[in-house]
Amino acid sequence: MEKIIQITQFLEANQADMTFITNPTTLHYLTGLDIDPHERIAGLMIFKDREPAIFTPALEVAKAKDKTTGFDVFGYEDAENPWQVIKAYLGDRPITRIAVGYPDITLAKIEGLKSVFSGVSFIDISSLIQHMRLIKSPDEILKMKKTGEFADKCFEIGFAAAASRGGITETDIVAKIEFEMKRLGVPAMSFETIVLSGARAANPHGYPENIAIEENKLLLFDLGTMYEGYASDATRTIAIGEVADFDKEIHKIVLEAQLAALDFIKPGVSALEVDKVARDVITKAGYGEYFNHRLGHGIGMECHEFPSIGGTEDITIEEGMCFSDEPGIYIPGKVGVRIEDCVVVTKTGCDVLTHTPKELQTF
Repeated sequence: MEKIIQITQFLEANQADMTFITNPTTLHYLTGLDIDPHERIAGLMIFKDREPAIFTPALEVAKAKDKTTGFDVFGYEDAENPWQVIKAYLGDRPITRIAVGYPDITLAKIEGLKSVFSGVSFIDISSLIQHMRLIKSPDEILKMKKTGEFADKCFEIGFAAAASRGGITETDIVAKIEFEMKRLGVPAMSFETIVLSGARAANPHGYPENIAIEENKLLLFDLGTMYEGYASDATRTIAIGEVADFDKEIHKIVLEAQLAALDFIKPGVSALEVDKVARDVITKAGYGEYFNHRLGHGIGMECHEFPSIGGTEDITIEEGMCFSDEPGIYIPGKVGVRIEDCVVVTKTGCDVLTHTPKELQTF
């Protein structure tokens, strides 16, 4: 219950009466309960002076009781007003200030709380949650390594499919990867698998289509899996046939940038410094304008989470942090290359969570 104690201390320090945490991932992180209430209401209520409570739709109550310990669980039927049920549960307990996650809670939920707690005000607890999730425990790191192994398996399957030729399309390869992952017991991908051929990879967030992969062009894979609630995320760019020297050179520059950042990562450096190390390699090579996103993002129970590695905010790198290192060069109409690993920061550097070779492979 150490996590609950940290939140209780936050409530005391900020004179808040309770939390109402609605983000399903945060609920999972704090309680062990993995549910998606969809359009219904679910929330974690933590108090300064009483047992914490989990509020769920009625159809999730049995699961919540089975999967959690130390929480009072109650719920509501679809025909009931959830806010009135919460009010009745709390009785005459005065509620004047509630800690919520500003990025997660909807206006409708805020108005719902206001409808039963007159004059209530709100305080954002998301920064505390972000920092709690920032440093991974040994158990979390083991799960991150396992889901990284599944990402490597995805590459193996995808590369073999691409090598089969015969007019295979981007979406054919995606289907093969995701089908085989299901056969291996992987419950879900961590995001929609990306396979982009040739100049189509110059769109960093492009989507695969029913288009045959091109011969003598680069092929970009960006993918990840979920394992016991934790995500992986990795990118490789390979060659289908004999690609142009220009494409090879772009790949070489991106790989140099990615490796430079990996070598630099260690406790005590800043996130902006890590970004700059990779960015300087690409800028020096003359392609700085084509590296148009931050170097990386945090990863854990969500594929994209705090912190940002690059951008406008900075943070000091600490042991136990997990984040991506994914420089890229995207030249519209010509070529797109990205190489990505996620890492866990160690005492002296970092360990990568995916191990598929990054040097340009030809199929």
